Amino acid sequence: MLSNTIKNTTVTVRHRAAGFFFLVLALAWGASAWGQEDQPQTQPETESVWRFGMKISSAGTATGIFATSPVPIECPEQSIELVEEERLGSVGKIKLKPLKPNGRQMMFKIDRMQPEEEALAATLFRITKRDITAPTKTEGFKFATNPRGVLRSYYLGESPYIDVKAPEVIAIAQKLKKDNADLSAWDQVEAIYTWVRENVEYKFDKQIKGCVEALEDGTGDCEELSSLFIAICRVQNIPARAVWIPGHTYPEFYLEDDKGKGHWFPCQAAGTYQFGSMSEQRPILQKGDRFKVSGQRQLVRYAQPTLKCKDASGAIGIEQIAEKIE
Repeated sequence: MLSNTIKNTTVTVRHRAAGFFFLVLALAWGASAWGQEDQPQTQPETESVWRFGMKISSAGTATGIFATSPVPIECPEQSIELVEEERLGSVGKIKLKPLKPNGRQMMFKIDRMQPEEEALAATLFRITKRDITAPTKTEGFKFATNPRGVLRSYYLGESPYIDVKAPEVIAIAQKLKKDNADLSAWDQVEAIYTWVRENVEYKFDKQIKGCVEALEDGTGDCEELSSLFIAICRVQNIPARAVWIPGHTYPEFYLEDDKGKGHWFPCQAAGTYQFGSMSEQRPILQKGDRFKVSGQRQLVRYAQPTLKCKDASGAIGIEQIAEKIE
C-alpha cells in the first residue's frame, strides 16, 4: 500500500512558549516477542539490506524534538543484524526499544535545530528471510483450548478497524462455524480464509476502513481483507493478528498441535492464494494490531512514526525512509 520511501511530508508547528506539540505521521505500515512463536519454516533463504530512518529539516529554530519509527523485528522466519547507524546534524543517540506485543522502534532526540538545519537518523539492517511452508499433515492441529495471557490480551479482542463486536461480523462467524463444524480445525480456518477472499473483492483504497464498511462495500485491499479474516477468527475464539511489512499487510492465525504446542501460521488475504505458507522477501516490521506508542493516548493499529516537538518557530519538514539498498 505504500512505496518504500515516503518523502516530503511538511508540517507547520506554531510557536508556543511552554508545553509540547505532538505530530503523529499516519502512515499505513503496516523481534522482541511475547508469547509462543513456533512456526514451520524452510529454505530457501534470501538476504537483503534495508535502511530505515527519518530526515528532519527546520525552517526556524526548534527545540526538544523526540522522534520514533518502526524497525524490523526478530521472528522465526526472519533474522536481523544491525549493520550501521547513520546520524547527521544534531541527532543524539539512537535507541532501539521493544514494543508490545511484537514490534520494535528506533527513537532519538534532537535538543536544538537552527533555521535551515537538516538532521538524519537511520539504521541499516541485514535481513535474512526464510519462506514458510504449510505442514503436509494438518489433521492433528486443534483450536487452543484455553487461550490466555498474550493470546487473549492482544489477539482475541477488538483492535482498530477489527470490529469483533459488530453484529454483521458475529453473524458471519457463527454461520461459518455452524456450516463447517464437521471439518478439522485447519479446514475450518481455511473456510474463513476462502469466504473472505470470495466475498470481498480486492480494490485498493488510500483510506483504511473497518470490517463492516468493507462488508457493505464488498471491496477492500490487504488492510480490510486481513482485518475481516482476523475479526471472524477472533469471534470464533481463534487467536489471529496482522503482520506488517513495507507496503503490505497479511494475517496469521494460531493453532495447537497434538502435543498442545502453539504455532502461528500466515496466509495471504490479498494476492496469491497462500494459506499456511508464505513466500515474502520484504522485512517484517510488526506482528499485531493494537499498539500503545509514545504521544498517543489511544491504541493504534500499527506503531507509525511519530515526532514530538517542544517548541518551534517555523515549519518542520520530514522525510520518512524505508528502502532496500542491497
